[in-house]
Amino acid sequence: MAPIATPVAVDTPTPAPWKPAVQGLTSGQHEPVFSLLEPYENFPKKIEGPTVWTREELTENPSVWKHQWTDELITEVEDAYTAFEATGKPITAITKVHAFLREIRASLIDGRGVALLQGLPVDRWSVQKSAAIYIGIGTVFGYTLSQNGKGHVLGHVKDLGNDPTQIHKVRIYSTAARQFFHADAGDIVGLLCLHRAKEGGESDIVSAHNLWNTIQAERPDIAKVLATPNWYFDRKGEQSEGQNGWVKKAVFYYYDGHVTSHYDPYFVKSTGRYVEAGLIPALSEVQKEAIQVLEDTAQRLALHMILQVGDIQLLADTHVFHARTAFVDYAPPAPRRHLLRLWLSTPVAEGGWKRPFPDSDYIKRGGIQVNSQVETYPLDGE
Repeated sequence: MAPIATPVAVDTPTPAPWKPAVQGLTSGQHEPVFSLLEPYENFPKKIEGPTVWTREELTENPSVWKHQWTDELITEVEDAYTAFEATGKPITAITKVHAFLREIRASLIDGRGVALLQGLPVDRWSVQKSAAIYIGIGTVFGYTLSQNGKGHVLGHVKDLGNDPTQIHKVRIYSTAARQFFHADAGDIVGLLCLHRAKEGGESDIVSAHNLWNTIQAERPDIAKVLATPNWYFDRKGEQSEGQNGWVKKAVFYYYDGHVTSHYDPYFVKSTGRYVEAGLIPALSEVQKEAIQVLEDTAQRLALHMILQVGDIQLLADTHVFHARTAFVDYAPPAPRRHLLRLWLSTPVAEGGWKRPFPDSDYIKRGGIQVNSQVETYPLDGE
């Protein structure tokens, strides 16, 4: 896996046009290779296997997805951080922790795609220490990705006072508003809870494969709409020079034996300025219905959870959707709700799923990359 805070070298003598100008940077947002897309008729009518789970299965079997940090593991993590401070030695050089996390990684990629790691003592650590240890943990699972146009590899899910109604330019994670069911632009998303809200900010997760099976069984007409690549996703101003302000994609894909999805309703509902300019078509009525059916079905199937301080939630963006309730923070001087976020790439060369996108084989595939913006590691939201 990649060392902490170190760009990944990629041995590619002649980068394809979609690769960033500087090797080791995040690949960014791309349209699929349309010639590789399977039509809806070729999608499985019912997905089977460990990626298909129900709320009841996880509730009744917490040991298969909830994992507790032991005192021994925490001591090893803290010792690794001390060594990192003194010598710059990667935090990933921690043997017992590495073995503990590698088993979880396998379940994330090819299994349920859900893990909750409980009990990191972040309440006694500085933000800097928590962030460094968290990034070190994350690099066992994959390669860190830029999450916005500023190159933030360490994201901060926190209310920064932004207006959630300005969805054409505001990312909802920087507000206290509700987040509808979505999957982020990586292979794995991680959230480490530093501070909880006074009210709300609770998490909902659903197997995207169980969601697909349910929609396919109940509304095959909607499943077909979701599998049709005529959806326009807003880049929200986070695009490189020469790129359109949007990408045209599907919601669900079937490729190389896997159904995958990267989707966020805020990104398909915020394209009005391009519609008004005559650059792209507006959402059709059936697409609007599909958005509602997907959200309602996900809510019906979802597992609800509350992240405690020190919890790390890890989800496979390939086959799990997640959502968040709106929240209210404590009044100052109490700290605001604050989660540290990682987007991680799991390359095909290291067991990740192939995708019908031009960066499928790239090490740091996905994420958001604007021009040659270098990666940054801010210790607070900005």
